[in-house]
Amino acid sequence: MNPTRRLREEHQLILQVLDCFETALAEAVESGEVHRSVFEPFVKFFQGFADQCHHCREEDHLFPCMEQAGIPREGGPIGVMLHEHQQARMHVRTISEHLEAADTGDSDAVQIIFDHGRSYLNLLRAHIDKEDHCLFGMADQLIQGPQLTSLNQSYEETESEPEYCAKLKRCRAIADTLIEQYGSVTN
Repeated sequence: MNPTRRLREEHQLILQVLDCFETALAEAVESGEVHRSVFEPFVKFFQGFADQCHHCREEDHLFPCMEQAGIPREGGPIGVMLHEHQQARMHVRTISEHLEAADTGDSDAVQIIFDHGRSYLNLLRAHIDKEDHCLFGMADQLIQGPQLTSLNQSYEETESEPEYCAKLKRCRAIADTLIEQYGSVTN
């Protein structure tokens, strides 16, 4: 199996939830209200699945293999991806930190959620596009033989950890609920 197939599949789920998030955000902008009950599941999914399951696998497994294969971290595409992961974490953390105040009608908190929500949407969609259409192609070409075997084994070890499995199951259930509620245009 190539080194990025699982990650590309995960991107599709993230994109579907981003579509749902965009719909929820547009509804909130139209009403001028942010309800914690609407946005908390998105925060849980983005923190749990997109960051802790997906981005961490890239950071802990794929990117180090790419570096060993000659792709530089500093001044190279891996460094850009890592920086974008940090930006994404900051946007989701900021949304999470302002949900309670926004839910009580704090207009500044509401605006912060709108701003960081839009920024997160734009950042993550562009980020996924860069990974799927550039970085992952490099990884698929460079990571071969014993390095590919080792990478796939590290993925399997991570995926067999009980805590990881439980988090993945919770996040997929959240995604299923959000997709059922909001629909998704991503294929």
